Amino acid sequence: MVTALVTGFDPFGGEAINPSGEAVKRLDGRLIGDAYVVARILPATFAGSGPALARAIAEVGPDIVIAVGQADGRTALSLERVAINVQDARIPDNEGASPIDEPVVPGGPAAYWTSLPIKAMAAALRAQGIPAEISQTAGTFVCNHLFYSLAHLIATECPALRGGFIHIPLLPEQAARNAVRYGSMSLATIVAGLEIAVATAAATAADIKASDGAIA
Repeated sequence: MVTALVTGFDPFGGEAINPSGEAVKRLDGRLIGDAYVVARILPATFAGSGPALARAIAEVGPDIVIAVGQADGRTALSLERVAINVQDARIPDNEGASPIDEPVVPGGPAAYWTSLPIKAMAAALRAQGIPAEISQTAGTFVCNHLFYSLAHLIATECPALRGGFIHIPLLPEQAARNAVRYGSMSLATIVAGLEIAVATAAATAADIKASDGAIA
């Protein structure tokens, strides 16, 4: 049995709901595959999200961390491959901060790879009929900030920890309310997908070798 810390965000950008927070709350305290899941909701802020995650890791002592965030325009569960050391905000965060071309960690590496078995996770999701993709960018907003902060913590303080980030689509009601013409996903499907992601991450020590790249 392993412990999986799964995090989501509180609402931001004028929304009353964030599907990442709603989804992870439904996993809290459950046994999923070989994993006992602990969920935490993090602030959607540059200044607050990393420290809140570090506190949760210190408190929970997880073996795996899966951070989850909402992303407009995504049509599948997007398993992020790389976190980059840059903050470049198109909109302010929940505290009004909008850093431009600033590093997440001054002097840190340009990027970190995920330490989750994302190709195995994507294959497991697709096998159950849930849209999934390997994403080559987590953006430059708070989600990437948190992903980079997590990866930097793993690299510098918690080498036995494995972790990464998953972007999820908007809920249908969000897409409808904002007249969004790209895809959305029901909360039930998101929750089912995260269950598969947690179980696969817990059971898979080394990722599979499979073609899942992008031309552009």
